[in-house]
Amino acid sequence: MDRLIVALDFPSADTAMHLVDRLQGTCRWFKVGMELYYATGNCVIDRLRERNLEVFLDLKLHDIPNTVAGAVRSVANAGASLLTIHAGGGERMMRAAAQAASAPDSPELLAVTVLTSMDAAELSAVGVADQAGLGDVVSSQVIRLARLACSSGINGLVCSAEEVSAVRKLMGPGTRLVVPGIRPADPDSSRAADDQRRVATPAEAISRGASMLVVGRPITLALNPADAAAAILAEIRAAD
Repeated sequence: MDRLIVALDFPSADTAMHLVDRLQGTCRWFKVGMELYYATGNCVIDRLRERNLEVFLDLKLHDIPNTVAGAVRSVANAGASLLTIHAGGGERMMRAAAQAASAPDSPELLAVTVLTSMDAAELSAVGVADQAGLGDVVSSQVIRLARLACSSGINGLVCSAEEVSAVRKLMGPGTRLVVPGIRPADPDSSRAADDQRRVATPAEAISRGASMLVVGRPITLALNPADAAAAILAEIRAAD
């Protein structure tokens, strides 16, 4: 249960909590992203914490250092266990965030490397090159940002399953690596990537070194979300 995070990508707290009810206790971690948080604020976090559930607050903070540090302080007491910032904000921004998150009860910070919706062509279009000489602009950028995050005091990362093996080798066993873009291996379910470009099965991601997996639509759009979550948890256990 502690390796699966269900993405509550909904516009209201009531809709999100209805999905939580339908999961029937199969999952303990839930992602609250921008859509839900901007609509409900801390209300939905409070409702999840009242049930002793863990919250991954995925806000992908990215601004000047002072503003991001202030945002981290503002959500420090919201009750989330994990909070994302963008590694692309640079070293000074990440150091400011890490300092702000050193206060008691602050969430653990995760630095987002390259969004799973992006591929090499899109990175190249915004001027990102393969400076690490890996032959792949995406992997090169993920490794670069992982190193920068680590040197800035951030010991947790978000990356896709395609890069997680290289990041695990670089960062070692103590780094929390959270992997989105997960699609189940069940032949009766859709493996459609939707707007995700870099996807993998739960077993593939875990075997490559992922600490936790974020899964949204394969669970939230399933006819029986509890069964879908149980199947993914079974894949995770088999790959451990």
